[in-house]
Amino acid sequence: MTATAEIEEIVVRETRAWDTRDAELLLTLLHPDMVWPWPPNPNAHDPMDWTLVWGRYDRTRWHRGWQDLFESHDLVHNRRTIRRIEVSAEGDGAFAAVHVDTLWRRKADGAPNHWYGRACKIYTRLPGGEWRMIAQTGLLDYSSAGGVEGRSEPSSAPGI
Repeated sequence: MTATAEIEEIVVRETRAWDTRDAELLLTLLHPDMVWPWPPNPNAHDPMDWTLVWGRYDRTRWHRGWQDLFESHDLVHNRRTIRRIEVSAEGDGAFAAVHVDTLWRRKADGAPNHWYGRACKIYTRLPGGEWRMIAQTGLLDYSSAGGVEGRSEPSSAPGI
């Protein structure tokens, strides 16, 4: 399997984890040094405004956060499209640009939590050859640059 195909398979596995609300599967994708900055809205392209909602990867904290999301929200839809995969010439680093349209509805009051925009998912190849996600940007709207299709909507951080 080529490195590009391996990265594509990881994105598909991540999508399946969200679809099935499987926090354990999500955790298998992540490097222990993972960080996930998140913009306050999809038009906040300046990282000066971003936050680290959960900080550096912590298995217990991240599992609890996703499990809380899964228990308090229903998944309405989860559409993800890989727009580009780039692998380094050395074959040890990669990224995937992925368009995300995921809608959750809070069980308590029906309030939507819509994740909409494009993420850059960054991967590193471990010494044994396995790929893991080491960083990801929150979702950003690139429609003014001809990128994300259609519209701009608020996007909450995962688990919020």
